[in-house]
Amino acid sequence: MASHSQTDAAGTRLRLLSYNIQSGQETQQRRDYVTKSWQTFLPHPIKQRNLNRIARLIDDYDLVGLQEVDAGSLRSAFIDQTEYLAHRAGFSNWNIQVNRNIGHFGQFGNGFLCRYEPSSVHYHRLPGLRGRGAMVIKFGEGDESLSVVLVHLALGKRGRIRQMHFMRELISDTPYNIVMGDLNCASGSHYLEEFLSKSGMVETVIGEPTFPSWRPVRKIDHILVSDSLRTENPAVEDFPLSDHLPVRVDVILPFKLPGG
Repeated sequence: MASHSQTDAAGTRLRLLSYNIQSGQETQQRRDYVTKSWQTFLPHPIKQRNLNRIARLIDDYDLVGLQEVDAGSLRSAFIDQTEYLAHRAGFSNWNIQVNRNIGHFGQFGNGFLCRYEPSSVHYHRLPGLRGRGAMVIKFGEGDESLSVVLVHLALGKRGRIRQMHFMRELISDTPYNIVMGDLNCASGSHYLEEFLSKSGMVETVIGEPTFPSWRPVRKIDHILVSDSLRTENPAVEDFPLSDHLPVRVDVILPFKLPGG
């Protein structure tokens, strides 16, 4: 087992990873969207092998946000992928938010895994077309509290703008915040820059594209943090499994989280 979070005089160092896992599918070229499209709704043994590969990747992290997980339907062989990865990688806490429920054929959602006990977890439906949600995981209390918001935003520009306004409301009362996920918008876009300036947050992994994984040209996967938080080691992971690449960063909190 790899070593995980650390505490020092400054507080707690958290290793964060955000990853759109495409429900365990393997996408290595554009034509896979057509030739492997049936895997969106049907199981395949390679998904299990890919989950095991993802478990090895996330083993060295403290907080992991996953997008496009399945909560246990036909397409995942009725495996709750978040729970499976939590057990496989030794995470003591995990949560899943199902945003698109089509019964036995699909349980589409976001998953969160962490090595700390949250003080609360809240689930919100994002504005716009159905099927998008935000999970808000809070740690600590008062001036020593942190909110982590896990999202997968809409494909359409108008929907994303409304959803970013909504996210600003979610984090307005917490002194330290992290937003992580597939935001479906590139670094430097004016509405992402507006969100950052109005929420007092900054982008941590700048410049390196994440999509598509086999030939990245767009940076649409992000970890954003309050500008008062210190960060180190931001990077895009070289892990071309799904059609997205994971992003990671170390965040140093100015206070210590219990446990871990």
